[in-house]
Amino acid sequence: MSNLESSVSTAPSSASSLAPLHRIDLRGRALSLAELKSAVPRTAQATVTTAETAVLGIIADVRERGHAALADLAQKFDGVTQEHPRVPAEALAAALESLDPKVRAALEESITRAKAFAQAQKPADVDYPIADGAVVSSHWVPVSRAGMYVPGGLAPLASSVIMNAVPAQAAGVASIALASPPQKENGGMPGQTILAAAALLGIDEVYAMGGAQAIAAFAYGVQAGTGPNGGGDTIDPVDVVSGPGNIFVATAKRLVKGVVGIDSEAGATEIAVLADHTANPSFVAADLISQAEHDPHAASVLVTTSVELADAVERELAQQVAATSHRERVEIALSGPQSGIVLVDDLAQGIAVCNAYAAEHLEIATEDAPAIAARITNAGAIFVGNYSPVSLGDYCAGSNHVLPTSGTAAFSSGLNVTTFLRAVQLINYTKDALEQVAEHVITLSKAEGLPAHGDAVAVRFA
Repeated sequence: MSNLESSVSTAPSSASSLAPLHRIDLRGRALSLAELKSAVPRTAQATVTTAETAVLGIIADVRERGHAALADLAQKFDGVTQEHPRVPAEALAAALESLDPKVRAALEESITRAKAFAQAQKPADVDYPIADGAVVSSHWVPVSRAGMYVPGGLAPLASSVIMNAVPAQAAGVASIALASPPQKENGGMPGQTILAAAALLGIDEVYAMGGAQAIAAFAYGVQAGTGPNGGGDTIDPVDVVSGPGNIFVATAKRLVKGVVGIDSEAGATEIAVLADHTANPSFVAADLISQAEHDPHAASVLVTTSVELADAVERELAQQVAATSHRERVEIALSGPQSGIVLVDDLAQGIAVCNAYAAEHLEIATEDAPAIAARITNAGAIFVGNYSPVSLGDYCAGSNHVLPTSGTAAFSSGLNVTTFLRAVQLINYTKDALEQVAEHVITLSKAEGLPAHGDAVAVRFA
């Protein structure tokens, strides 16, 4: 091992008091898809229900009281007395000016890689001559305005500024607004690195708003008003809300979907690792911890064919958790019902389990990892082999770390350029081209009991 590799498993003299992870033994069992979905670790339903009840109340409050509600919620949840949520332009400039040069260099590298991939993702317009004189087109058009959420509670994620903004800018979105929770230690503004990243990307509409209230403000807009502390300027509603957050943010996004578009339900983070006997237990343990440090509700799941590996990972966890900065948070996350170890007969069953779980992040730590990865159909992002850890994707892979959680990766995608684009169809027929299909249109309209549809064609040849 190199020094970099060996340093990961260096342990202090005392191990963590972390209890063994919950084990789910699926060996020797042939389970249906429904049974697999029921068997994998998940957040307790009571937590989800509680979040939805609270979020519905917050959304209603923001819609009814606007800036007054935002000010009250900032005081309640963030301990901040807020006159208005808009961050002054001079504060953005000052944050960038004072940014640590090494942090700036890291952000710039992340931006460079994210921009390169975002540009490569842009879909091409299609102009298809379906017949003589008949052209059907599909043109990609950006939304007019996007609202972006950047977490700032337990971990102020400056990297999420990049993950939100770069695809929107590549798509050509003209108006971008960003919200992040106010920080008491930063004078009621979002974290300094978040402000600096926004300035680095040229985003000047930034709000100190957190949680479900930020999502509600973006979805419905907030009118200018006096409020208890002077109110604030109008916050115009957006067309799309994007960004990761805790369970309350993800729930709010689900509840406003339809009023606005959303990227996905990117809630409390989750990692699944599909591993066999060849996996490095030190790497696996470190990766499980890396996501558990985000949030007490974060999910860390190991799916493995090897009991020996599972035991070795547990030993590594006991050592590595004891040395990690956010030990208490990690222990809560790893001990929760959303985390655990799933034992399977073979990799075929492991693949089935992973497809049923539909992880936000899925690492493949097996022999012939690329071939196994090719058999995964449900995941937000797949990290292939020992040297593609989730942490790489969180910062500098060029991929996007805003990904669907809680099984929604089975039907939704991670944040990308198309999140901010719409495919608008154009139909351009000449008279001769219409005449070729006129009788078919008339026939079908009569068959459906909608004869006026056919009349609208027939009148053109009367």
